[in-house]
Amino acid sequence: MDFFTPEQDKQRAAGEGEVDEALPWALILGDSISIGYTPFVRQYIAGRWNVRRPSANCGDTLAGLRNLDAWLGGRRWNVIHFNWGLHDLCYRHPEAKLYGNRDKVHGRISVPLDQYEPNLRTLVQRLRSSADRLIWADTTVVPPGEAGRFEGDDLKYNAVARAIMKQEGIETNDLHTLTAGFGPELFTAPGDVHFTEQGYRILGRQVAERIAGYGIPAAL
Repeated sequence: MDFFTPEQDKQRAAGEGEVDEALPWALILGDSISIGYTPFVRQYIAGRWNVRRPSANCGDTLAGLRNLDAWLGGRRWNVIHFNWGLHDLCYRHPEAKLYGNRDKVHGRISVPLDQYEPNLRTLVQRLRSSADRLIWADTTVVPPGEAGRFEGDDLKYNAVARAIMKQEGIETNDLHTLTAGFGPELFTAPGDVHFTEQGYRILGRQVAERIAGYGIPAAL
């Protein structure tokens, strides 16, 4: 299936920036939230890192299992910053009219927790063979009134993911706590999981700092 990405996020993510083979390489894997913040990650660490992400929305863990080899591109990455979750915990119904066929009343969950856990473990093992360092990104917050997602499921899926990362010795970038603290002005609309440009800029700063291993000057 095609995973929904807001048009403004697609436009924001256009272009990959300059490439310098002497610099380290970072790969970002994730849903449309990562599409939204990737341009700001590039901006913050331009001239220090080459930053790439697939042009596609990486969707749920099932999509990850199908497409990971293509997204890895046959190269060794210095850092892979990755997430799956928002699409796994989404309820969909084929006749629902909202984007992504979201419907938490009549729909079925995309990937239940008992399937999410082994899927994510498999993805972690496959990622290990292609990166010097892995960074897990906690799934961002599900706001009140989201049509296809239940508040609190984000916490349940993050708890499963964090347990895996702890066992595997993989660091976590806590984007959930960050976005749970956002005011309504940083969301594109009430009940929408997507963010405004300023929201993505804040996310991009935290992701850039974790990839680069140092703080980003406030002036940027």
